[in-house]
Amino acid sequence: MKLKEYIHTTFPGLVLKPSLYSQWDKGIHFELAKGLYQLKENTDELNPDYFNTVYDQAITLFNNLFSDDDQIFLVTNVYRYREYNTRSRRKLKVYLHYIKSKDVRVRLTQETLPYMFDDEEEVEVKCTSQFSLQCHKQDIRYTTLIKAICNQDFPSAKPRIHNPYNLYEPDVFFINATRNVLFYIYDDRGCEVIASDLETIRPIYEKYTDWIDEYCREEIDQRFK
Repeated sequence: MKLKEYIHTTFPGLVLKPSLYSQWDKGIHFELAKGLYQLKENTDELNPDYFNTVYDQAITLFNNLFSDDDQIFLVTNVYRYREYNTRSRRKLKVYLHYIKSKDVRVRLTQETLPYMFDDEEEVEVKCTSQFSLQCHKQDIRYTTLIKAICNQDFPSAKPRIHNPYNLYEPDVFFINATRNVLFYIYDDRGCEVIASDLETIRPIYEKYTDWIDEYCREEIDQRFK
């Protein structure tokens, strides 16, 4: 099953873009590294305790949501001006760096979609290049990829996802097509998990309840009652 067909069938009406939680009524919004700050106190130096906590929590959630046998769509939205041609896709390097095997990477597909943020200026000259790869957990260098996603707002932090287009940073979505769960880390501050069936994600709601974004807690608690 192709990505578009899968989303249409399993998550009808959903658009793969930031704020999945607000689009779907079966989900959780987590805040990463609660109570810690990105910089050391009174300095411009990055706080390693903060980033290590962010990494550990994001990777823990991933490992709870994805098993070795699950079918995965690894999807990346790249926001660019239409004038860039498709040859520029190699510069992104998400799949070159974070997919282990060339034999898996050859299954990569790409589709040009409308720009996801239609409330901005110059929408007509922008677009979204959406890359999709069907794979398994063991095909992905997911630990390094998750760290790179979390580091995107901090140029000195490594690893990082290269962004050659000077628009928004790329968005990376992990989709478990076996369990029908979407996992999206928007940056170091937090992540979203949605599912076709709320019971699928009840275990992480109960196990990691302290990580839930306090602004959404009342709504999330109500969902799981």
